[in-house]
Amino acid sequence: MSTYRKLNDLNLIDLLREGDRVAYTQIYDRYERLLFIHAYSRLQKKEESRDIVQDIFIVLWNNREKLEVTRSLRAYLFTAVRNRIFNLIAKEKLESEYLSSLENYITNCNDDTDYNIRYTQLMGIIDREIALLPRKMREVFELSRYEELSHREIADILAISEQTVKKQVQNALKILKNKLGSIFPLIFL
Repeated sequence: MSTYRKLNDLNLIDLLREGDRVAYTQIYDRYERLLFIHAYSRLQKKEESRDIVQDIFIVLWNNREKLEVTRSLRAYLFTAVRNRIFNLIAKEKLESEYLSSLENYITNCNDDTDYNIRYTQLMGIIDREIALLPRKMREVFELSRYEELSHREIADILAISEQTVKKQVQNALKILKNKLGSIFPLIFL
């Protein structure tokens, strides 16, 4: 094990791709605490931060054979944590909005079972269509629509150009418009 501590990240990645569990353990030992601190500093929630880090390492092991680290392992892992945090925040915000909407409906509307069923079906359709967007496009779209971030803020967060953000949002809207048809203007515009 002490020999593995001396290896650089690239050597560990090569060993990991071959299924070397000791290399995996070394990567885990090297980065787990740093990733937890990074996640916790953003979320301020211990359990969610632990879950995110554990998920990252599970994915790392499960996808070890096709792992493509283009910059550095550290950057790869921190980016993975950041993306999971964005997904969690978007999910929590969406859940909060749904609960708020449901509370409002219960408080202000009569008991219209048909409306409830249609609303639930509609939201399910919308969620499925957004989930089917390509990963990067979905991430940009959710930051734009759910987090209400500007193109510049999204570009800074994701380290991409504002033009790329603008194009990703336009493409997402075009795809959703084609898939959702006549209900699209009621939801996203």
